[in-house]
Amino acid sequence: MTHLLELDDVSVTYVTAGGDVPAVRGVSLSVAAGEVVGVAGESGCGKSTVAATILRLQPPSARVTGRVLFEGEDVQTMKWGALRALRWAGASMVFQGALHSLNPVQRVGAQISEPIRLHEPDLSDKKVETRVGELLEQVGLPRQRARAYPHQLSGGQRQRVMIAMALACRPRLIVADEPTTALDVMVQAQVLHVLQGLVSDLDVGLLMISHDLSVLADLCDRIAVMYAGRVVEHGPADKVFADPLHPYAGALSASFPRIGDVAARYAPAGLPGDPPDPAELPSGCSFHPRCPKRFDDCDKVAPELRSDGTSRAAACLLVEPR
Repeated sequence: MTHLLELDDVSVTYVTAGGDVPAVRGVSLSVAAGEVVGVAGESGCGKSTVAATILRLQPPSARVTGRVLFEGEDVQTMKWGALRALRWAGASMVFQGALHSLNPVQRVGAQISEPIRLHEPDLSDKKVETRVGELLEQVGLPRQRARAYPHQLSGGQRQRVMIAMALACRPRLIVADEPTTALDVMVQAQVLHVLQGLVSDLDVGLLMISHDLSVLADLCDRIAVMYAGRVVEHGPADKVFADPLHPYAGALSASFPRIGDVAARYAPAGLPGDPPDPAELPSGCSFHPRCPKRFDDCDKVAPELRSDGTSRAAACLLVEPR
């Protein structure tokens, strides 16, 4: 399988006045055309930093090591012209919270057309207008909504506009960073259905980032679960959700109630505490202070991601390597 995107041992450290802060530590994953790969984890686990690093959007204070390869070329060493061509036309991003990403005083059609005019300056105004209408219809909105301002649209409609904008220059990879967090359940399902259809119809790759493991299980082919800047489990989406190997992935899965599960209703599962401060990581396994299955070696040994002999892997001493 040819990969559109490959992250090879990528680490991101923020250099601050108080010292170095390791936000991402040795992450490796890949996305192929027509494939949906999910990245799950709580806030502060490094998911959005990974997303920003793919398009080299990290702040100047960030120090990146490892390789971020898009179609075999390292994004971190690209010249500015190549990077400019990559953004929008090669890979694009759908951000969380469309209302904060859209310009409130500009019609949405003009905002969708902006990257088209930038990357294809020879297109006539008529062709650009036609493309904008086609993009809106592609995400389930009528062409006439191009004349609307963001505040005149619902949350779900605004998020569809963001997806249309991400598709404006026909990218081969879409990075969606928590695109449905601010939406209600019904609208969230509609937006996810749009994304799933686009992957199938356009044969693009999709990297979907979310804290909601149940959403990723329905949408993705594979899931990588992150904790404290590292991937702690990786495997087929249905297996990671239904039969997790790592205790943290198990806690994420158990935190979502199952309809009809009486035991879960009366004794809801959860995970006490918060992810550790990246600047003050605990010794050994970073998850051990919160882990219900920890034992003596967990605070001494930092386990590597290792296979269980199938297509799955986990960074836990409980997983027997094969």
